[in-house]
Amino acid sequence: MDKKVLNEVFHNLDRSFFLDGPCKDLASFDEPLPIGYGQTISQPTLVVAMTALLDPEPHSRVLEIGTGSGYQTALLASFCQTVYTVERIVELAEKARQRLQALGLCNVCYRTGDGSEGWPQEAPFDRIMVTAAAAIVLPALEEQMVRGGRMVIPVGPQGWQDLLLVRKTHDGRIFRESIEKVAFVELVGPYGWHGKREDTE
Repeated sequence: MDKKVLNEVFHNLDRSFFLDGPCKDLASFDEPLPIGYGQTISQPTLVVAMTALLDPEPHSRVLEIGTGSGYQTALLASFCQTVYTVERIVELAEKARQRLQALGLCNVCYRTGDGSEGWPQEAPFDRIMVTAAAAIVLPALEEQMVRGGRMVIPVGPQGWQDLLLVRKTHDGRIFRESIEKVAFVELVGPYGWHGKREDTE
C-alpha cells in the first residue's frame, strides 16, 4: 500500500474521538490507553505499522479480531472493500459501532462474540488483523484466510509477544515471520490464554 497515503489518512484520524473521559487529553501520546473492561487502545505508531504490514488492498475483505474502540477498524476501513470486525464485549462493540457510523464508514460489518474462532459464515478473507495476544496462531483463522492472503497476529504469553506476519501462498503453504516484540492484552476464547485447549500446548 502507499505509505504516504496511509500516513495522511492516519494523521487525519482523531484518536481522541475513540476515547472517553480524561483519556481524551492523552490521545496525542504514543502509548496504549485504557478503554474500559480491561482493554486498551493501542499506541498510534503500532496501529499504523500493523496496518502497513497487513497491506490491505481496495478489493480486500478484512477480518478484524478485537474491535475495541474502533480506532484500528476505522483505519482499515479506509483502505479496503469491507471490514468484518468481531468484539466479545457487548458494550465496547456497541460504542465502536456508534463511532464508526458517525464517521460515515458504511463498509464495516459487526459481530459480537468469540473472535478466536473467526467469522466462518463470511469467510474466506483476504486479510486478517488480530489485536489481542493469542496462545498460538489460531487454526480457524488460517483456514479462513484465502490463498495469497496474510494475517497479522501477536502470539505469546502475558507481557511480551511476537508480532507475526502469517502468509498463505497460492499453493496453500503457510509461512510465519516474527516482526517485532509487542505487548497486547490477552485473547479470550478457546484458543486464548484463559481458555487454551490442551491440544494447543
